[in-house]
Amino acid sequence: MPRPEAITDEGLAALRARIGVATPHPQPPHYRFPNEDAFRHVAEATGDDNPLWCDPGYARGTVWGGPIAPPAGNGGDTLIGENEVTDLAPETAALLRGDPIRGAHAFYGGSFREWWNPVRPGLRIGRRNALVGVHEKGGAFADRAVHEWTAEVFCAHDPALALSAQLRLMIRTERREVEASTKYADTEFRPYTDDEIARIDAWSADEPARRRGAEPRWWEDVAEGDALAPLVKGPLRVTDIVCWHVGMGTGLYGVKPLRLGYQQRRRIPRFFRPDAANVPDVQQRVHWDAEWARAAGSPTIYDYGRMRETWLIHLCTDWMGDDAWLWTLDCEFRRFNYVGDTHWMRGTVVRKYLADGDRPAVDLEVWGENQRGEVTTPGHATVLLPSRAHGPVRLPDPPGGAHTCAEVLAALVTRFADHPGRPNGDPPSPGA
Repeated sequence: MPRPEAITDEGLAALRARIGVATPHPQPPHYRFPNEDAFRHVAEATGDDNPLWCDPGYARGTVWGGPIAPPAGNGGDTLIGENEVTDLAPETAALLRGDPIRGAHAFYGGSFREWWNPVRPGLRIGRRNALVGVHEKGGAFADRAVHEWTAEVFCAHDPALALSAQLRLMIRTERREVEASTKYADTEFRPYTDDEIARIDAWSADEPARRRGAEPRWWEDVAEGDALAPLVKGPLRVTDIVCWHVGMGTGLYGVKPLRLGYQQRRRIPRFFRPDAANVPDVQQRVHWDAEWARAAGSPTIYDYGRMRETWLIHLCTDWMGDDAWLWTLDCEFRRFNYVGDTHWMRGTVVRKYLADGDRPAVDLEVWGENQRGEVTTPGHATVLLPSRAHGPVRLPDPPGGAHTCAEVLAALVTRFADHPGRPNGDPPSPGA
């Protein structure tokens, strides 16, 4: 007997009715009042000790005139920003209740980040979260597939200033045959030789010397085809994942200890399952417990895709230097990064142009590649660079010239309606 469809026309219509409807974020921010310490904690969680984020004295001597948050800490779910929408009218709550395509498989397919202004210490920051795009796609392995884009936007309140946005891509599919848990069973795991560890250590030791830092990377000196100096991350340890949580928080589910963990279990019981001692624990344990990872169909413990997203950010900021601005970065999460894996973050300049006619910019192709030569995290970035002819970086305009979170969300909804499946809308114009 055929299985009932999870994705129906009626379900998609109900899902699309939610587009643009702001909903409270389920977790408070990890940093309610982000300051110099928060900037440093976020940077170090990603393995980045750039003094622009970590040394306020150094930052005061840069073009920014003081400390700013690393791009990984400017936005990002659960990191900063207090909910601007806290209560829902009954009809809105009813509209958002449940999942109209419940039963469809869901996986986090990718992330798109966009930054317009820096986060400085002491800013009061608000956030809004809403579905902004629902696009049906064909799929070789699914009868129907849907790309579900959710935006979380961040703005300063006094003065009103649009800061950044993170767009998350959830891919929803109707798989007739779920892939077997043995899909990754042939993944090769072998010990490193002493020489391999020494090579990784040597590259890590020289990382600060490769950081561009205070020396401007002039737009005129960059050429299409230039390679970014690789950045090594690993071999990945459980310790690295623990340190990630210290700086970045515990994510959308708000994992908590002890009595607070009990309260979380009362709130979302399906996120818990008993361990071998019959003690309920969170599903996130797959990221630090090999037995739980294997039970979930993985050969061993694996990272969060967003860890590699921040590593790509680190790659870009080390290359571009203090005087530049990382405008956008997107990446897909195509393969797992297992404990013991070493990732080499790489990039190439693929386009050099004047964005919007007067902003010297370069587009980068970036990716994370493990020691097996597998690309796990392909992506792209756009960087604004200082120019001898055009002057210092001029920060990009938010979509639609927005200043508030409500205005940014409305602009993103329009962008997705005009350009389905393209979170950055039209590519920036090359100018003259």
